[in-house]
Amino acid sequence: MNDQGQDQPWQWPDQEWRRLVNRVRAGRALRPKTWKGGARFAVALSFDSDHETNELRDGAQSINRLSWGQYGNRVGVPRILAVLEQHQVSASFYVPAVTALLYPDEQRRIIDAGHEIGLHGWIHERNSKLKIEDERELMLRSMETLEKITGHRPTGMRSPSGDFSNNTLALIRELGLAYDTSLGADDDCYELEMDGEPTGIVEIPFDWVRDDAVYFLMDRFSGLRPYTPPSAVFDIFKREMDGAHADGGLFELTMHPHVITNRSRIWIVEELIQYARSLPGGVWFARHDEIAAYVVKHSENP
Repeated sequence: MNDQGQDQPWQWPDQEWRRLVNRVRAGRALRPKTWKGGARFAVALSFDSDHETNELRDGAQSINRLSWGQYGNRVGVPRILAVLEQHQVSASFYVPAVTALLYPDEQRRIIDAGHEIGLHGWIHERNSKLKIEDERELMLRSMETLEKITGHRPTGMRSPSGDFSNNTLALIRELGLAYDTSLGADDDCYELEMDGEPTGIVEIPFDWVRDDAVYFLMDRFSGLRPYTPPSAVFDIFKREMDGAHADGGLFELTMHPHVITNRSRIWIVEELIQYARSLPGGVWFARHDEIAAYVVKHSENP
């Protein structure tokens, strides 16, 4: 036992580690034989509009980092929307409620352009640190805030930082959401199970390898210096896309308006779109809510 009188993991009885593993688990695969219009594969682009909330969540007050967050609104989202409009591509935006309150016009512009807005926490909080009643209250408050601002009730969510508590899936069901995109037990969509039982909730897999932040973000006051050249990041994303195309599966990409839209990086988004359209067999660009609805209806495992 440790100093707190608790057993160490290697001392747990079988039922304890099985309980932990089975709380949230990947269930049936949800890959269709073909995608909409007979397309060989699907591409789902997403943008987490964190803006200033990363700094606010930590109770920090760095004016420099708050201004960096503001870049997402002033430069990032307009630049993204221009690229998506130019190439006639729909995407999903995951928006903390505090971001939406700071920039309501931004959210309405996203919706008016035909894109989706999904839940992304209240202030980009870490769900695993919350009591269930606090997590529930923040999810409800976030849902109501986004619906009031945009006129659309979100149907899916991405947990901030992909931080999924033992209660998150139960609360997703309680709110009546159709899908989640925080977890990564597969390359392609699957149904989430909770305590060994199917939930009907679609998981659209998220993975850090397909996230711009891990390659570009830095913190000048710590040892965080993971800078990767944009050409190398494009190559990683392109190879992930090649794999999705070969499998006839889904390529999901997560980006951030304050990260991907610098002048030296925004080209990555454009070239990925153009590259996807050059691949044989065709591609379907879709919002995450469209992907979730399609795989439920057309899965090889109904």
